[in-house]
Amino acid sequence: MAIALALFSSVLWGSADFEGGRLAKRFPSLAVTGASQFIGLCFGVVLVTASGVWRLPAFGPNGYLVSGFFAGIFGYFGLVCLYAGLASGRMGVVSPISSLCAIIPLTYALISGERLSLLAGIGISVALLGAFCASGPEISQRLPLKPLLYALGALFGFGTSLTFMARGSASSALMTMVFMRVTTLFISLAVAFARKSFGGFRTPRDFRSLAFIGVADFSANVLIGMASTRGLVSVVMVLGSLFPIMTAILAFKILHERLHYIQYIGIFFAVLGVGIISVS
Repeated sequence: MAIALALFSSVLWGSADFEGGRLAKRFPSLAVTGASQFIGLCFGVVLVTASGVWRLPAFGPNGYLVSGFFAGIFGYFGLVCLYAGLASGRMGVVSPISSLCAIIPLTYALISGERLSLLAGIGISVALLGAFCASGPEISQRLPLKPLLYALGALFGFGTSLTFMARGSASSALMTMVFMRVTTLFISLAVAFARKSFGGFRTPRDFRSLAFIGVADFSANVLIGMASTRGLVSVVMVLGSLFPIMTAILAFKILHERLHYIQYIGIFFAVLGVGIISVS
């Protein structure tokens, strides 16, 4: 169950990132992030109201509020970097680099005492190698510095956010993600008022895209949080980080971005790694 939840989370994340990158080509990445996160918060509030999980303790060693707060800050930073990077460089390159964010929660989980079997460790290494190989051609051809820095910023932001998400989900995955969005809402409002602009979204198509990004991203966060309570955090976070595969496939199908041979090899390694983890 944990593996299935994590993989479905990566599909939703990759789809949301693809649409966010497309929208960030026409609007500021900060505006895309803020608006989509607000919609995600509204969606989360509906789920919380319907489920009644708001009654769970927010504070204390097992509380979700502090973890949700820091997950929101670092997640927001990661999203801004990712959308800006996707808008300034090829989607099939920036997203795979940022996928290595799984290294941060993986390291934290191992330091905290999780133990992996040899087979699971091999599967994780193969899956991470697959995600990285998808960026091979452009790195060998001197990827411009700006999108590379954005991708590294997304790596750090997402990795740290995932770590706090896993901690908060031990209490409540849903409430942790809601407080993530509460945090990003205040940051987005502060940025919007400082810039005296709310992004300039006007057409129904723009709002449909924002709604899809917000709901898909929120759902992915909840699923990865739930998965982290049903399986090893180290395994779950690596599987959830395979979202660039979906982003690259959508970029190939919809934007007709050409995939290089090394990227096909990367997809093969990612699938192979998932298979190894599944039987470990």
